[in-house]
Amino acid sequence: MVIANFEPGADTGDAPGEFQLWAEREHLDEVIPVRGALHPLRRNGQGLYGMVWGDPHSLVATPDVQLMALLLDPRFDFSHTYWLFTGISGADPQVASVGSVAWARWVVSGDEMREFAPSDTPRGWPYGLFAIGAKAPGELPAAADSFAGMTDTSSLGAAVALNQGLAQWAFALSKDTPLPDSPALAAARARWKGFPQAQRAPFVLMGETLGALRYWHGAGRTQWARDWVKLWTHGQGRFAMTNMESQLMAGTMLVAAQDGLVDMKRVMVLRSASNASMPPPGQSPLASVGDEGPGQVAAYESNYRVGAVVVHHLLADWGRYRDTVPEAGQP
Repeated sequence: MVIANFEPGADTGDAPGEFQLWAEREHLDEVIPVRGALHPLRRNGQGLYGMVWGDPHSLVATPDVQLMALLLDPRFDFSHTYWLFTGISGADPQVASVGSVAWARWVVSGDEMREFAPSDTPRGWPYGLFAIGAKAPGELPAAADSFAGMTDTSSLGAAVALNQGLAQWAFALSKDTPLPDSPALAAARARWKGFPQAQRAPFVLMGETLGALRYWHGAGRTQWARDWVKLWTHGQGRFAMTNMESQLMAGTMLVAAQDGLVDMKRVMVLRSASNASMPPPGQSPLASVGDEGPGQVAAYESNYRVGAVVVHHLLADWGRYRDTVPEAGQP
C-alpha cells in the first residue's frame, strides 16, 4: 500500500503531485471508492494498492481521518500489508540536498508541546518550545514513555519508532538508485557554502521525519527540529525531513496496530526533499520560505524511483515476504 498526501488535481492525466507518478507508472487503474475518503483506493493486477489523501490543512478532511476510514473498511484485511508512506518535505541542509530521499527510523511529532513567545522566553533558553511535562527545552517529561496516554512500547511519546531492520533493508536495497538532477538544482546547491551535504547531488540516506501542522522555516526552527528529534529518540535519530502529515499518519497507524488492524513492523516512511528547511547563507527566511522551484518536481520523481525499488522487490517475492518481514542484511 502506497500512501501519498496530496495531489493538486486528478490522480492521473494532469500536473503530477505526490501520487500521480505512482498511479500512472504502476498502472493503478482499478478504482475502489472508500467511504470517508476524498480520493478512491487504486490497485493493479500485481497486488499494489495506492491512495492519495486530501488536503492536510483541512479541518474536515485531514489525512488521519481518511486513513482510519480505510483501516476500518470491513472489505479489507491489512494484517499482512506493507505500508509505504511517501511525500515531499523540507530537508535539513546539514543532512541532505534538495532532491534527496530519506528512509525514516522514527516519525516525530512537532505538534504537542508548550510554547512561550520570544519576548516571554526565559533568559538562556535557545527558544520558547519545550515538552509538556518538562521544565525547559532539552528535557523529556518524567513519564516520556507514556506521554499523551500512549503505553505501547513502540512509542516514545512524541516519537513513533518504526521497524529499523525493515528501514535499513529498504535503504540498502535502494541506496544506489539514480536520482534526477538538473542545472537549476546544481545552481541552487552552489549557494550552500559551508553545508557539504546540501551541495551534493541528490542521494538516498537514512534520517528521521518530523511532522507538524504548522509550516515553519528558518535556521532557528531548524535547530529546534534537530534538538527535538534527538531528544525524543534518545539521541539515536537525526532530523532529516520536515513536513505536515507524517505525525498524523504515524499516530493513526499506532492506534490501529494496538487494535490489531495493521502490523507496525510493516510500516515504512520515505520522504524526499523539495526544498531546505532554512535559507542558504546570506538569504533571508522570508525570501526563501515556500521556495521549492525545481526541487518539487525532482522530489516527486526521486520519491517514486526509490520507493518503487522496494515495492517491486516485495511484490516479486511475495511468497517469501507475506509471512516474513525482511531485516537488515537480508538480500
